[in-house]
Amino acid sequence: MSTTKNTEQFNHGRRRFFGEAAVMLAAAELATLGSADAQSNSAHPSHVPPVTRGTNASFASIKQINAGLLNIGYAEAGPADGPAVILLHGWPYDIHSFVDVAPLLASAGYRVIVPHLRGYGTTTFLSSETIRNAQQSAVALDMIALMDALKIQTAVVAGFDWGARTADVMAVLWPERCKAIVSVSGYLISSPAGNQAPLPPEPAFLFWYQYYFSTPVGKAGYAKYLDQFNKFIWHQASPKWNFDDATYERTAASFNNPDHVDIVIHDYRWRLGLADGERKYDELEKRLAALPAITVPAITMEGDSNGAIHAPSEAYRAKFSGKYEARLIRGGVGHNLPQEAPQAFAQAVIDVAGF
Repeated sequence: MSTTKNTEQFNHGRRRFFGEAAVMLAAAELATLGSADAQSNSAHPSHVPPVTRGTNASFASIKQINAGLLNIGYAEAGPADGPAVILLHGWPYDIHSFVDVAPLLASAGYRVIVPHLRGYGTTTFLSSETIRNAQQSAVALDMIALMDALKIQTAVVAGFDWGARTADVMAVLWPERCKAIVSVSGYLISSPAGNQAPLPPEPAFLFWYQYYFSTPVGKAGYAKYLDQFNKFIWHQASPKWNFDDATYERTAASFNNPDHVDIVIHDYRWRLGLADGERKYDELEKRLAALPAITVPAITMEGDSNGAIHAPSEAYRAKFSGKYEARLIRGGVGHNLPQEAPQAFAQAVIDVAGF
């Protein structure tokens, strides 16, 4: 997806609305931008060797563990006693977004955990009675439960899309569990109330899928045309990534999860205030609705060809009060940054761990 100058004027955050972005923009005026081009970054604690994306096609194995409300499927790489890194995917993606990142981090001595989020892959609910809820605090709690189950006290948490939002939420609500974070597209915490400001036509058009999902026919359409729908989003979000069918199909298998459609639809309806959350998460969501600053060390990243609407780093700079760096990854890199630029993503994880 290409954007015009007019679109860029309203470039206020993927799947987020202008009310909250305007707050961040105003706050950003009071802060200086700490940014770095990934092509000319300063010396790193450890340099990641070059890797061609698509070098790896799969993980050695998928493990399963009961954690909180879920039985979570996850890949693991690296030494069991290494410092922990948790890598979190988004929609419509899965753990294969990190198939080239994980070996790089493992070879650097990290214990790498790559879980399927609720509604994806081999992750399932332990009870049929559990509400298929995808609100931001619930997904973040899944990851805290996974850390508890794996006896991981602290970790670097890194992700994109839903995964970046989850890393942001974890850093705000449980900073003691996050050594540092890497967040593609920056500060993605939001609230249904904050998403009520109407958008001008052009940026609203870029959020078309959210409005589609808000209707009964949208849910039915997503279920019926699941494969075509998500492949279309891949092309829209990463217009310069020439992925092949095999690459897409490896991830698409994760969409056959029996809860996938319900989780995706709830996520986008909840963001717009069209689906209710659960009362047990109200206090957490109240804290998040205040859009608190992230205090742990952080690196934010953006691809220079991200076809999804996203905020400029100036807009959210003030939301990171700890040691911070913003990186623009050049070379036609789109929304699925870890899979499209695995070396740059792995380098960011290693660098932020040394902040």
